[in-house]
Amino acid sequence: MTRVALVTGGTRGIGAAIAKALKEAGYQVAASYAGNEEKAAAFTTETGIKTYKWNVADYDVCSNGIAQVEADLGPIDILVNNAGITRDSMFHKMTPQHWNDVISTNLNGVFNMTHPVWPGMRERGFGRIITISSINGQKGQAGQANYSASKAGDIGFTKALAQEGAFKGITANVVCPGYIGTEMVRAIPEKILNEKIIPQIPVGRLGEPEEIARCVVFLASDDSGFITGSVITANGGQYFANG
Repeated sequence: MTRVALVTGGTRGIGAAIAKALKEAGYQVAASYAGNEEKAAAFTTETGIKTYKWNVADYDVCSNGIAQVEADLGPIDILVNNAGITRDSMFHKMTPQHWNDVISTNLNGVFNMTHPVWPGMRERGFGRIITISSINGQKGQAGQANYSASKAGDIGFTKALAQEGAFKGITANVVCPGYIGTEMVRAIPEKILNEKIIPQIPVGRLGEPEEIARCVVFLASDDSGFITGSVITANGGQYFANG
């Protein structure tokens, strides 16, 4: 039976690359998105991957969305927590709303998506929870106290979850991308990219979304069954972390 994968934030950027790669690897894939219906429709037309609209910051909405995916495609075996937002601001200018918005989506959203699929994975004796964190969740970044905290929290959550899921055949891992050539990053002025960002990356270039997707495809596979609680740093050598 074909395994079912759900990718949050799966219609654009890194999420879209992950969803496409999982489909190419033979999985039945669903992608959720928060707002851009035009992009989601174009993504479905291009790939044939069914899309679902909901906000990962709302637990009940996530539960209902997951139930719909499972009614359409079958039990979810692989969950990729990719949805995330930024509300960048230096800390002395950061508002409670900036903080709460990012934590609600990037950290609470991972709980909201993982919690409803966890019991079924335990019952079936198989599951893959793969969460997309960030280099800035490992090293921090000025102007991103909220984002860095949320992404660091994702790592701690995953390490705890890995210990609980291991004896039930469920793995939980994190991928921490560095600067990836998504639409958002490529919108940065070329001068800043070439003079400030790329010189910090030892391999001398931005990463590609497909390179993150290949990490996810491996972690979703049966071949990765002995890998859990791990943090894969995919950042071109920009930062090295001990887990």
